[in-house]
Amino acid sequence: MIFRQFFDAESSTYTYLMASGQGREAVIIDPVREQLEHYLAAVTALELKLVKAIDTHTHADHITALGALRDRTGCVTLMGEFTKAECVSMSVREGERIDIDGVQLKALYTPGHTDESFSFVLRPERPAAVFTGDVLLIRGTGRTDFQGGDPHKSWDSIVNTLFRLPDDTLVYPAHDYKGWTASSIGEEKRHNPRLAGKDEAAYVDIMRNLNLANPKLMDVAVPANLACGKT
Repeated sequence: MIFRQFFDAESSTYTYLMASGQGREAVIIDPVREQLEHYLAAVTALELKLVKAIDTHTHADHITALGALRDRTGCVTLMGEFTKAECVSMSVREGERIDIDGVQLKALYTPGHTDESFSFVLRPERPAAVFTGDVLLIRGTGRTDFQGGDPHKSWDSIVNTLFRLPDDTLVYPAHDYKGWTASSIGEEKRHNPRLAGKDEAAYVDIMRNLNLANPKLMDVAVPANLACGKT
């Protein structure tokens, strides 16, 4: 299997490119518009055909490359069924499976960071990894104070959905700010300071008292991303 992890330093965003082998159809998750040429160069070098581009949710800190990738490659743009992005070509429901030439993903509805966030489990019959967007980060969790976020829903999505995956399932989030590149479900159960040893009330209290500033690109990124990156 081909797996590539890209990093956008400006927004601390991770993007993931996967295909079952060289010369095969590929999928990309959470692409950033400013890194478009980087992704296309990798697709060309690996002789891949990009057929699907996925956003886990409507990002507020960068502009998505979904629209640009669709224009350049003809790929299908995909998000969860509750997205308000009118330009998305395909939406998926809870439990729906996506097969990209041997790369199998299962959609999980995981609201909390936003009200339309989805996660995607790689190889759902025997989970190898989960792409969590912003709902579960490495040693952290996505903020819950805008775009329909809700700390109770965040807790439920993490504890009652993601934490039911096998402990050795790798966790690949959409962002990291401390240099981590991956984690696992078991690690986050044991070591995530917002979750380990906490109950729902304690978690909700933590999330309601973060007092974070809005992302600096929020006023630009959210409207642009509802148009798949068109500004």
